[in-house]
Amino acid sequence: MADRSTEPWYPTAAYLYVLHLDGLALAWEYLRRHHEYRLDWLHRSRRPQAAQHAAHRWGLRLLEDPALDARDAHPAWLPGHDAVVQLYPDADPPPDAVAFAFWHIPGHKQLIHDGKGLVLIAGSPGHCLRFALAPGLEDGMAVAYAHRGGTIAPTRSHALGAALVDARSRPTPAALMELHTLQALDAALAGASLRVIAEGLFGEDAAADWYSDGGLRSKVRRLARRGDALMRGGYRQLAQLPPLEKGRSEGDAKRP
Repeated sequence: MADRSTEPWYPTAAYLYVLHLDGLALAWEYLRRHHEYRLDWLHRSRRPQAAQHAAHRWGLRLLEDPALDARDAHPAWLPGHDAVVQLYPDADPPPDAVAFAFWHIPGHKQLIHDGKGLVLIAGSPGHCLRFALAPGLEDGMAVAYAHRGGTIAPTRSHALGAALVDARSRPTPAALMELHTLQALDAALAGASLRVIAEGLFGEDAAADWYSDGGLRSKVRRLARRGDALMRGGYRQLAQLPPLEKGRSEGDAKRP
């Protein structure tokens, strides 16, 4: 019997970072596993104009390296996600206006250009804040906040980045489901059977009473199907992107 413990998908510890990802980061984890997306990345240098068109089909401004997981990747999603806070110079600031203080923002900071403008990402364990910086905004300027989708923007009494709080001591059920879903998806893509997936996710003891209609078998099957569905377009809901056009196959809709 083959030793599956040496396969990349088998150790659950390799997926623990998933417990701290937000919706945009999770969307990237599912998208980067799609075979056709990987092909678009490989062919990007041969067809530069087609590559940009393909990126837009996937919901991105630019193609990102699928070899990078959410800890290192910086996918430039098309605009519209409620999680992105837009920062503008305050043209008429009150005396107690909050100033944009880059170095005082808590967490690990990354400043990238997404093909259209500057994006600031500030992350700490369990939390990630994303800011779209308007042209002309400089360190020390009075800043105004803007949100999409009716989300309540931070008030002036809150320091920039105050939403970062201590990570929870225990992962939420939703976070655990995403971890198991990604692990099951990777296992299925590697050709593992449902029983082998169950052993990898829940241990050999849990899979000892495996039988055709058992609850564990149904659970693993649902996880594998959910992962496949998220990879094949369901990630768009996580990224708050419009669904694929009806009447077109998923592959055709995303290939240039």
